[in-house]
Amino acid sequence: MALLTVIGRGVRIRGRVTGEADLTIEGHIEGEVAVSGDVTIESGGLVGANVSGRVIVVRGAVRGDLEAEDLVRLEEGARVVGDIRAPRIAIAKGGLVRGHVQTGGSSSGRPATASRAKVEAPAVRRAPVAPPRQAPAPVSAPAPRAAPVPAPLVAKSAVSAPRAVAAAAPAHAVSKGPPPPVVPALKKGAKAALKKKAQ
Repeated sequence: MALLTVIGRGVRIRGRVTGEADLTIEGHIEGEVAVSGDVTIESGGLVGANVSGRVIVVRGAVRGDLEAEDLVRLEEGARVVGDIRAPRIAIAKGGLVRGHVQTGGSSSGRPATASRAKVEAPAVRRAPVAPPRQAPAPVSAPAPRAAPVPAPLVAKSAVSAPRAVAAAAPAHAVSKGPPPPVVPALKKGAKAALKKKAQ
């Protein structure tokens, strides 16, 4: 039969509590609790430091880290401000925890503060968040160039020149200025000859 130590209601202890027996806490302890047996903190009990043991059952309040070799169980009304580390963790409805919870692996016997530093270290080394990439702006294709307008054909005969120009010029051609005047070509001295005939 395992030994059992009870710290009754109304008892206040300031200092470290160690031992190889099971421990039930109904009073107040301001100091670390480290035993090899089971630790039970009753509904009126309060521990203001780290607690380590084989199995830890909390019904009261703990302001510190909990580290168990086998199991940590928080029952209804339990309040824990600190980290919890154990291979198995059970939290009943109404149990409150403010801290990190880590399961898996057996306890190494180190104080719970070391486990807290280990858990928080990855959170400090966060990778920088890359800004979201923007899609490249769509590249618009260059507008097709208009085909060059062919120059109007000039007829050799002065009489048929207007017809040739009108037939050769496309309908969509845009003229740059007034059209050239259509004047019949006269030889030198032809004007004077025409005047003489008219008289």
